Amino acid sequence: MDASTSRTPVETDSQPCVLALDVGGTGMKGAVLDRSMRQVASLHRPTPRSQGPDAVVDGIADALLTLEGLAAERGLRVRHAGVVVPGIVDEGLQRAVWSANIGWRDLPLAAVLTARTGLPVALGHDVRAGGAAECLLGAARTYRDVLFVAIGTGIAAALVCDGRPVRSGGFAGELGHVAVRADTVCACGGRGCLETVASAYAVATAYAERSGRPVAGAAEVAAFVEDGDPTARTVWNRAVRGLTEALAAATTLLAPDLIVLGGGLAEADRTLLDPLREGLDARLTFQRAPVLVRAGLGDRAGCLGAGLTAWEAAGHHLSPFDRSSVS
Repeated sequence: MDASTSRTPVETDSQPCVLALDVGGTGMKGAVLDRSMRQVASLHRPTPRSQGPDAVVDGIADALLTLEGLAAERGLRVRHAGVVVPGIVDEGLQRAVWSANIGWRDLPLAAVLTARTGLPVALGHDVRAGGAAECLLGAARTYRDVLFVAIGTGIAAALVCDGRPVRSGGFAGELGHVAVRADTVCACGGRGCLETVASAYAVATAYAERSGRPVAGAAEVAAFVEDGDPTARTVWNRAVRGLTEALAAATTLLAPDLIVLGGGLAEADRTLLDPLREGLDARLTFQRAPVLVRAGLGDRAGCLGAGLTAWEAAGHHLSPFDRSSVS
């Protein structure tokens, strides 16, 4: 058991639970969740993406087995496991179609993980799952037209239109690959993609390159912005301009009532949201101006969404969406 695994004893007698695992480009967040979505155990581990896609699959399988062990220690009966990953995910086929950050292509990930662990595994997309969690449990509970944007190692969005999630075979919501005014090369092969200037990874990397000062992540850059560091402000303002441009385009096309910002960069709160609101107010003309808020579930949204995916696969419907109307 690694040192980052937390243990929360519960009194129970073979009660059902699910395993939830949110796989990010940097780290994995896992949990054992009961039927009320209460977290009874958790783990955090780095994602070994630098070792290649096979190592990531190995890491996911090992994390699921660790979570299964935590459930067994508490006398809980695992009904299903839910794993959510970045990139293009076809939920219908249960395949990880493509990921620029991790490197897999057309991988039947659910079946592979079931074979490795012996657990029934349901696969989902990390940001769509996080959006579902925000709609059921978080900041978007009272809205029907929502854009949930996760800004982490990459950038992606979940689209909810008239109360229905938009999947389009897994290709919907790739906001991070919308071109903004930037002369940067993206891992996808394109140029000027939003996530090359506005992802948490891009912000931290750009600051380190410009200042010669290594940083642990974008949170440090946000702190330097608050302290008046001119290099940090230059990097941050470039990220805000890119996000403003992409969100203005999304608002024009989709007219969301609400934009929810999650992921690592959103932890900066008003340092990010205030200039974004100002930028959108200046950029929009006739469009319906959306409410712009920070995610209510913080960095737990993806893991809770993985839990919703698992309970749905186990036949216990918790999703905020009408299954008959999913596009």
